[in-house]
Amino acid sequence: MQAQALNAAAETSVAGSDNLANEFLTFRLGQEEYGIEILKVQEIRGYDAITQIANAPEFIKGVINLRGIIVPIVDMRIKFYLNDVQYDQFTVVIILNVAGRVMGMVVDGVSDVITLQKEHMRPAPGLNSVIEAEYIMGLGTIDERMLILIDIEQLMSSDGMGLIDHTVLL
Repeated sequence: MQAQALNAAAETSVAGSDNLANEFLTFRLGQEEYGIEILKVQEIRGYDAITQIANAPEFIKGVINLRGIIVPIVDMRIKFYLNDVQYDQFTVVIILNVAGRVMGMVVDGVSDVITLQKEHMRPAPGLNSVIEAEYIMGLGTIDERMLILIDIEQLMSSDGMGLIDHTVLL
């Protein structure tokens, strides 16, 4: 029953994608490729020194001062339980502006910006995965690539993250 509800929600998200921007910034986490709406991206920065916050969840790496704005930084690799998290020359921080809040997410690397037409977007399968289905807008396919399309606003406002006040979204 719950899987049917999640699939219906995913189909609605994908079917309603005409109302959404169809341009996605693609990035890698481990072996998988993900996409987020380009309109949520403010900038992309190299991974640099982050000030750690005591007693923060493990996936919250800390904060940075971005031109006078204190920005929380989430390591998506830790959040999605990926093994062997390493920081190298390809590791970047995607600075997001979600629901009026600026935050950053650490990823393994940024690929490109792609435009997905409606026929290239599919609802997410009702499978148990590392990422809960409520954060997946759907799957994008273009050529031989398959992207997991993340609803970044839904993810960042989830109870487990707590980075966006729920009252802001109402």
